[in-house]
Amino acid sequence: MLVLLIAGSLLAPFLAPQGPADSSLADAFAGPSPAHPLGMDSAGRDILSRLLHGGRNTLGGAVIALALALALGVPAGLYAGYRGGWFDAAANWTVDLVMALPAMVVLLASRAILGPNVWVLMIVLGVLAAPSFFRLVRGIVANVRGELYVDAARVSGLSDARIVARHVLTVVRGPIIIQTALVAGIAIALQAGLEFLGVGSGSEATWGAMLNEAFQNIQRAPALLLWPGLALGLTNAALVLLAAALRDVLEDRTGRQTGRVGRRANAPVPPAGAGAVSSAVTGTVPPPRTGTVPPAEASAVPSPGAGTAERADLLSLRGVRVAYAQHDGTDKEVVHGVDLDVRRGEIVGLVGESGSGKTQTAFSVLGILPEGGRLSTGSILVTGREIAGLAEREHRALRGTTVAYIPQEPMSNLDPAFTVGSQLAEPMRQILRLSRKEAAERAVELLRQVEIPAPEQVVRRYPHEISGGMAQRVLIAGAISCDPALLIADEPTTALDVRVQAEILDLLRRLREERGLGVLLVTHNLGVVADLCDRVAVMNQGRVVETGTAEQVLHDPQDPYTRDLLAAVLDSAPAREPWRPRPTRSVSA
Repeated sequence: MLVLLIAGSLLAPFLAPQGPADSSLADAFAGPSPAHPLGMDSAGRDILSRLLHGGRNTLGGAVIALALALALGVPAGLYAGYRGGWFDAAANWTVDLVMALPAMVVLLASRAILGPNVWVLMIVLGVLAAPSFFRLVRGIVANVRGELYVDAARVSGLSDARIVARHVLTVVRGPIIIQTALVAGIAIALQAGLEFLGVGSGSEATWGAMLNEAFQNIQRAPALLLWPGLALGLTNAALVLLAAALRDVLEDRTGRQTGRVGRRANAPVPPAGAGAVSSAVTGTVPPPRTGTVPPAEASAVPSPGAGTAERADLLSLRGVRVAYAQHDGTDKEVVHGVDLDVRRGEIVGLVGESGSGKTQTAFSVLGILPEGGRLSTGSILVTGREIAGLAEREHRALRGTTVAYIPQEPMSNLDPAFTVGSQLAEPMRQILRLSRKEAAERAVELLRQVEIPAPEQVVRRYPHEISGGMAQRVLIAGAISCDPALLIADEPTTALDVRVQAEILDLLRRLREERGLGVLLVTHNLGVVADLCDRVAVMNQGRVVETGTAEQVLHDPQDPYTRDLLAAVLDSAPAREPWRPRPTRSVSA
């Protein structure tokens, strides 16, 4: 129906029996005839011709208002919601001001100042309608920007524009489609209302002007109201129904996933090492791996505060401090002068309880500190290059290619709107400049490298169709997709069951050996540290209190906090007595 209405309006010069202004007073109020299928109006003008030409003006004016509202509201809402800051505050203030203005009064005032041209009034209406798109988009984007899969996209090296276009627009497109239909209907109704009141340019044929003319002759020819009213009603109904159907088609994939939704593809679990399994289950500390770090190299590890010691070739932190701005204008420091080194082919564990500053330290290396956080002082060298204070554009160039990130909570770090293969291929297409086919082939190969069975099938699945362990492997595959030199793994086994944890640890160890990666492992699990790490740095209240080889720290701790951590491991605690119900006593009357 909408296509017929639009096509009829566009082809009006060819379909209309006569011009919209051609009149013959002798034929006033004439009924339908072969030459004039809908009859004639009070001035002897062909109703069908005026209806077709009126559609051009009415729908054309609505398109102008809608296009301007979209052009002003959607980009501003995307930017304000994603970036925030001063632009968000200024845009919200402006939008509040515009939304406080009564639209009809503003249109009437604009008509008095700018003249009766309906196109000019539609431009004014477009400005008045833009805040509705801004509010809608900004609210959704502000919620989405905190999602873990958006952070994962940033860490993989995608630009903000690419993230917004790929991950954010997919969330707001459905509401935008519905809002577009509503605003288009409002624009058509307001324009028709102005013409009905005689405010518009009465010389041109519009559906509102036809309503005005029909209302003046309602007692003599009430049927004149039928055709413009029917055109307005059908157009608005078709807009709403089409928008709802289009939204459903874009957002609902159940038709394409019949028989697969809800089925989780679990990889077969190979036997895991007993030490890894026991440490993951009970938190016990098995004997640490020895012989991995030469004594000379271990002795070169700087102690806290040793800013002049030899710095590592891959990652070296000296005096790193992270602070957050408070509401009273002061800064709260959460990381206090951290020194840390990671060499090529080495796995370093950053250990501490929750809130000790481990993740904040890792985020300072990645340049993705949460809003309000900043690297206040300190030096961060990555492959010999100072990255402290780098601009976001330069920092982004390091992510994925030099430094990669493996987050915890694997299911939350994958965008539910895209397949596994699509999410793996996107960073490779942007960073490595691979073609679509090359990136798809490399995605399959990466899944094979992280030991996912049937990778050709997995790349076509959505995140909800794979298990948590498989999702973590997908994130690891994404982290190594652009051949980084350093992996930062933030609690990569926390959300996984014990056997899958052991597999992930074996996978990280194998990738280190095959690729020569340096790994900074952020964890609170001392069993994982003993099983995987070459060296350990222990953090407490934002400070590194002890560093050394895994054997030194776990078997001969020097700092009282490290000894407290080890004492909290339940490796020698006696087993609980099995619970037995108490014997019941009978109560005599």
